[in-house]
Amino acid sequence: MHNIPDLSQKELDIEAIAKQASGNEPVLAALLEGISPASKKRTIRENSFKVLMFLAENQPEILGPHWDYFTELLQSDNGFSQYAAIHLIATLVQADEAGRFEVIFDTFYNLLDDKSVMVAGHVAGVSGQIATAKPHLQTRITERLLTIDNTQHEQERKDLIKARAIESMDAYFETAESRDDIITFVRSQLDCTSPKTRKVAKTFLNKWKG
Repeated sequence: MHNIPDLSQKELDIEAIAKQASGNEPVLAALLEGISPASKKRTIRENSFKVLMFLAENQPEILGPHWDYFTELLQSDNGFSQYAAIHLIATLVQADEAGRFEVIFDTFYNLLDDKSVMVAGHVAGVSGQIATAKPHLQTRITERLLTIDNTQHEQERKDLIKARAIESMDAYFETAESRDDIITFVRSQLDCTSPKTRKVAKTFLNKWKG
């Protein structure tokens, strides 16, 4: 018996299960399966994701060998699996010395044009985290975020995604090479359809004296 925890419980000790998974392949396999498209029970999916995120943040070397699996989930057409993969990859980037994210850059950022606005929004939302971990990608990331209007989403949804994009650009604006382009983009959102995005744009401009 490998004492695989019951991931369907509503109250779990996330840190304890992460510790168990770090030295137990069957437990880790159960967690990885828990975020797959085949996993249908909400509590199992959410608990698996929480434990995997804990590992990504604290022991990224445990999940490193499963990078390709997370990349596959990005392209799975399952919203939850994509969401989990987006956040796990963005967190693992901090330990990505082999340049694996650079290889999947286009795959990752093409999700800004995913049919799901949720998926697109989360890609925009984690971009600050990625740009901070990999400064040499900041300009490429900025270029993608500034072209959200070119995606297939309805305008109101594009404007919502832009709020997440602005928050991300705020995270690395101080070291960004495309400051003028970013300021121009943010200013243009002051009269967009989304009240949230207008507020985020105003806060950004006040902070950076745009």
